[in-house]
Amino acid sequence: MDFILYPVMLIASLAIILFACELFTNGIEWIGKKLDLSHGATGSVLAAVGTALPETSIPILALMSGAGASKDIAVGAIAGAPFMLATLGFFVTGAAVFIFAAKGRRSKVLTVDLAVKERDLGFFLVIYTVAVLTTFIPAHGVRLAIAACLASSYLFYMYLSLKHEGESHGDLDELHFTKYFKLATKKRFILLQLLVSLTIIAAGAHFFVVAVEHVSGMFGVPALILSLIVTPIATELPEKMNSVLWIKEGKDTLALGNITGAMVFQASFPVAIGVAFTPWDLRGPTMVSALIAIISAAICFIVLKVKRKMPPQVLLIGGALYLVFMAYLFTR
Repeated sequence: MDFILYPVMLIASLAIILFACELFTNGIEWIGKKLDLSHGATGSVLAAVGTALPETSIPILALMSGAGASKDIAVGAIAGAPFMLATLGFFVTGAAVFIFAAKGRRSKVLTVDLAVKERDLGFFLVIYTVAVLTTFIPAHGVRLAIAACLASSYLFYMYLSLKHEGESHGDLDELHFTKYFKLATKKRFILLQLLVSLTIIAAGAHFFVVAVEHVSGMFGVPALILSLIVTPIATELPEKMNSVLWIKEGKDTLALGNITGAMVFQASFPVAIGVAFTPWDLRGPTMVSALIAIISAAICFIVLKVKRKMPPQVLLIGGALYLVFMAYLFTR
């Protein structure tokens, strides 16, 4: 019976996540407009944090459970999130550009706010490199201080993001709750739509993870590998799907900011939890995944600095780096 139940759950939960992401992207654009925020601030902070909540809860719940493999699951989930965003997240976003361009829905040129992307990638490279190097510091007191700095760095990042003036929202599609439930486009109904969409995303991600864990369990996948590879794919779906929707609409700063902003968030608060409350002993797959995430982000950062643009071809490198990691896993 499980061979039917869990694959069906997998497909159904994916469909639920996609539906909720459409609600979320529509609502987050409206709240950004109501708050008079730029595309960069809306994508890198509001959208990124909102859709990062499902995967952030996984390491926390794993640590609270106190199960035998809880620390492995927590470390794997924490390290897996930046890795997935910097590889598959970039790849899906870049591939979406070419797919929609081939359909005549948009051009092949990514039009992004360069200052926003440089800030996001620069922050990520600094704080995640510090976090990775912390694995070589045995003193717990020093680790606690670093964890506090990592968490504080995100507050500074938020300050810079929210005060940034950039591309405005302009004309938006009608709020879905306004369109289908005949409600006024007021902040309380926009927030209601966001709350509903985030609740559906969290529920969909939960059932997706449950289904993936059961399907993977049939093949005897270890807890660390499961939390490093399988779980982040499921929980990072909202970022990827939101970005695809925004790429289709030509809202490139929102689309890429949704990925890079989530990378900054995942490298700060969740990593601070890992540094403070787990052995944070990155080795083998976790260390390799962290280094690949840094390499992928560094490539994009260097291209931005040198070319003053983000060619979508560069984002496809994330997919190649993901394949390199998978080859490493299956040959070690």
